[in-house]
Amino acid sequence: MGIEEKYDVIVVGGGHAGCEAAHSAATLGSKVLLVSQNLETIARMSCNPAMGGIAKGQIVREIDALGGMSGIITDKSTIQFRMLNKSKGPAMWSPRAQCDRKKFEREWRIALEKNVNIDFYQDSVDSVIIMDRKAVGVKTKMGVRIDSKSVILCNGTFLNGLIHLGDKNYKGGRSGEPAAEGITKQLIELGFTHGRMKTGTPPRLDGRSIDYSKTEEQFGDKNYDSFSFLIKNKLENQKSCFITYTSEEVHEILKEGFEKSPMFSGRIKGLGPRYCPSIEDKIVRFKEKKRHQLFIEPEGRETIEIYLNGFSTSLPENIQIKALRKIKGLEKAKLFRAGYAIEYDYFPPTQLKNTLETKIIENLFFCGQINGTTGYEEAACQGLIAGVNAHQKVKKKKEFILTRSDAYIGVLIDDLITKGTEEPYRMFTSRAEYRLLLRQDNADVRLTKKGYELGLACKSRMQNLNQKIRQTEILSKFLNKQNIEPTIINKILEKRGSTKVNQKKKLFSFLSRPHVSFTDLLVSEELTKFIKKNNITKDVIEQVEITIKYGGYLNKEAESAKKLSKLEGIQIPEDFDYKKLHSISTEGKEKLNEIKPISIGQASRISGVSPSDINVLLIYMGR
Repeated sequence: MGIEEKYDVIVVGGGHAGCEAAHSAATLGSKVLLVSQNLETIARMSCNPAMGGIAKGQIVREIDALGGMSGIITDKSTIQFRMLNKSKGPAMWSPRAQCDRKKFEREWRIALEKNVNIDFYQDSVDSVIIMDRKAVGVKTKMGVRIDSKSVILCNGTFLNGLIHLGDKNYKGGRSGEPAAEGITKQLIELGFTHGRMKTGTPPRLDGRSIDYSKTEEQFGDKNYDSFSFLIKNKLENQKSCFITYTSEEVHEILKEGFEKSPMFSGRIKGLGPRYCPSIEDKIVRFKEKKRHQLFIEPEGRETIEIYLNGFSTSLPENIQIKALRKIKGLEKAKLFRAGYAIEYDYFPPTQLKNTLETKIIENLFFCGQINGTTGYEEAACQGLIAGVNAHQKVKKKKEFILTRSDAYIGVLIDDLITKGTEEPYRMFTSRAEYRLLLRQDNADVRLTKKGYELGLACKSRMQNLNQKIRQTEILSKFLNKQNIEPTIINKILEKRGSTKVNQKKKLFSFLSRPHVSFTDLLVSEELTKFIKKNNITKDVIEQVEITIKYGGYLNKEAESAKKLSKLEGIQIPEDFDYKKLHSISTEGKEKLNEIKPISIGQASRISGVSPSDINVLLIYMGR
């Protein structure tokens, strides 16, 4: 049947986590088998056809900087690009791309097939083969045994998935696809704790039935920024999205279906995503709001199918269509398929190590929604980390861990394994205490060297980074030595409402002013000539401007991160006996014993562990 006797890594599931896991492990040199119950749905965008967004865009840039594929695939399938939060500080700027759903899937499939270290197999995995508390392979629904040195579970919403639509429900991992059964039962028997979560999706509409003249058009950015640092694609003919709104009349119609709502009737036990609620949940939680914003998003260039972002629902189909036809522009809307909710099993991520290997079973890794996260980007970055560490483990190499001051990826994993989650976890900029250091524009500066030393980022990425660093340095030096006459700069300063000068000053001194931008300094002929002569790119200009304008804040965050790293550097032995610490609170002992932190830094972030508990730990560690 073409299956090798033994693989280094078996990846179960072909979603965003599975794709990055397979790619990263195989690129590093492991022989990988990607098992999916349907190879035609690899990298499917089950929910909205978009990548990035607030904080999520930073994650995609970080994946790319390390040598992952999500950024490249996104660029190849983008139909609209927008940089969100440009009116705020650079820590908040977040790239977002509307994608062609089918092209996204196709490009991921092509990328994976080009990797000679990846084999593919279509079947459903019923159980993981365990020997001496180690994962050594999988057994499929068709009874096929496949041996491996490690296993990565990326099951998404498929573990005992139950789809809800009104008062009806049926087993499924996604619309039209069967649920995965067997793994949950086995993991519970092995000692894992589990829970239920839910997520939802809105109806898909026939774009020909929408009256766009009654909606607000939302254009893409004129100056396109690609996600990948490796390839700079030009984006032609961006497709617009459109905005419309619900109304009080729409809300009243939706309420008619509440008695048949699986969420309000108690049929759904799992918690849904707090920050991406269903339309019925919005109506109940935000009673004072008379309308809610909806985004009409195209699914691709060659389809009329529309995704109605903001209208996630599991209400009966007749209620959905009745309410939709009271929305401006959707009066004649036709459904491709109704919205629905899906409930699925997850395993609290406090049962994982920083590498995403489980604490209970060696060489078994979890990533994606099985860990209680929501979102393509959150899943993809976990896949990359799990894939890298599965390879490192089987090849007896050093584990790869990103800290909270390294990347949003480090924040996400630390949050999961230290604090756990009882509702679908999604990333926000507010979760990162060093978000000014962890910007989308400097992900390559932060991470590409790490990816290159690992063997994941290619040589051309390092060459691009070195060129960027060189250009950044020479531009910074020029701004620090080049003067500009008052007669030239004062016109700009007056226009910007900034204090005028009476003598010539260095260019950098003006850039540090809040209302003066780099573009304003282009009145200097010397600067314009310098940029042209040295081929200074837009990325470099942005980096230099941020560094100068926010230099004081960046230095403070860097100092704070340095202090934290000292605590991270104080390691706690894996077999440390917390029961012998008589001066630590009972709750502190329980939480420390459950999480088994690897450092004092991680221990300090555990809920229920007090500062006095940390002081006792420090004494025992000889500090």
